[in-house]
Amino acid sequence: MVTETSPSARIEHVNLTVSDLDRSIALFQSLCGWHLRLRAMHGARGEFAHVGTDEDYLALWADGGDHSGQAKGRPLNHVGLQVADLDAAERAVRDAGLETFSHGKYEPGPRTFYFFHWDGIEFEVVSYA
Repeated sequence: MVTETSPSARIEHVNLTVSDLDRSIALFQSLCGWHLRLRAMHGARGEFAHVGTDEDYLALWADGGDHSGQAKGRPLNHVGLQVADLDAAERAVRDAGLETFSHGKYEPGPRTFYFFHWDGIEFEVVSYA
């Protein structure tokens, strides 16, 4: 429960394991207009990148494994991405070779669609415009 004395909170980042770091960076740059904040070798194994804005981002970690065979949406339910232009966002997803589904409109709120990333991660794309 949020009270008048509760601090304001936001999602600062979501950490996702992906099979192809370059491919995932390119998708989120195209879909969201984000920039690459950081890319480096991971201390234990693999490589990671932060893609987002100056305030928040997706942390993408490539450990060298192929995660594309994982059950779609498991164990992560989905990540919500808010965009200004839902149609442009859908074009970016489709241009990346991914399928969109469950298009909807929640009254009185946003229009949405969903898609699965190559590694089975489910995303909901939302626009209040």
